Amino acid sequence: MREEVKNWIRQSEEDFDSAKANYKIGKHYVVAFFCQQAVEKGLKGLIIFKTKTKFLPEHSLIRLGKKCKIPSRFESDLKKLSPQYFLSRYPDASEDLPSELYDKETSENFLKIAEEVLAWIKSQLK
Repeated sequence: MREEVKNWIRQSEEDFDSAKANYKIGKHYVVAFFCQQAVEKGLKGLIIFKTKTKFLPEHSLIRLGKKCKIPSRFESDLKKLSPQYFLSRYPDASEDLPSELYDKETSENFLKIAEEVLAWIKSQLK
């Protein structure tokens, strides 16, 4: 496996670990952001692995998933997780503060989504 792919996957794993750590301390908006980042970086690593080329800058998990031919069972989950890239960080992205927009249940859902997508990504890297 190319070093570049390994780096994307390793950072994806680090981001997922950061999501889990922030869940433990109740920083649910941070969980949302790092789950989105973990999946984005994992998908980018998989694209590089499959195409052997670099990708264009992209943050949409939906479009990245399509490039990876991710199974349709993940489509709804990617739609939920994708906008967390900006909703979890910017107070002007919604009518609520990011720190008040998320709760434990939402975090648990994002962690579950990220875990399942990342497991699928790893299964494709063989």
